[in-house]
Parts: sequence; structure tokens; C-alpha cells
Amino acid sequence: EVQLVESGGGLVQPGGSLRLSCAASGFTFDDYAMTWVRQAPGKGLEWVSGISWNGGSTHYAESMKGRFTISRDNAKNTLYLQMNSLKSEDTAVYHCAKARGTDSFQGPYPDWGQGTQVTVSS
Repeated sequence: EVQLVESGGGLVQPGGSLRLSCAASGFTFDDYAMTWVRQAPGKGLEWVSGISWNGGSTHYAESMKGRFTISRDNAKNTLYLQMNSLKSEDTAVYHCAKARGTDSFQGPYPDWGQGTQVTVSS
């Protein structure tokens, strides 16, 4: 059974930073690209970032470029998202999700983690 467990969220002030982690199990981690997706209250699902199976290729939503960095450690079966220069509009529940293949980020994503709450507020 695919299991994805996010952690690292919390309350930060605007301009602050957080590092999210996603511990993966139940599948061959380095056979799949991975993604981060977020859900803000009252808003639709928003794709955040994706990374290929070996970390060789990374992609970001336009609003995240220059602020967020996705990475992975295949030896630890862990996905990361470094979030800098956080804004109030980044407030959301952040989920990691397994992609469909080694390089493609196209959804839908049937396998999700429970999510970790990120709140950016003064």
C-alpha cells in the first residue's frame, strides 16, 4: 500500500521559511516522479512543484519560481520542499503525491499524503 506522510508545516511570519518533508513507502520510490500540491481554503487545487525520479529535472508553478526548491533523497525515500520568502497567499495544506511515471507530472494523482498545514500570518 502506498503511504505518503508529510511533515514540517507550521505557523510562520511573512518572509519566513519552512522545509516540508514527505516520507514515502509501499512502492519503489525511485521509479516515480513526485509532486507537491496544495489546497487553500476556498480555493481549488493548485500544483506546486514536481521532480523527476532521480532529481535531474525539477519544475515549478510560476508563482513559486525563485522561492521554492523541490528535492529528493532516494536513499531515504523522502521528498522535500524548501519554502522561502513565504507570503500569506501560501497558506494551505501541502500534500505530496506520487506521479504516474518516472518523468511525467501529469495528473490525476490517486496516491496522496494526509497533508501538512502551512500558515503564513503576522
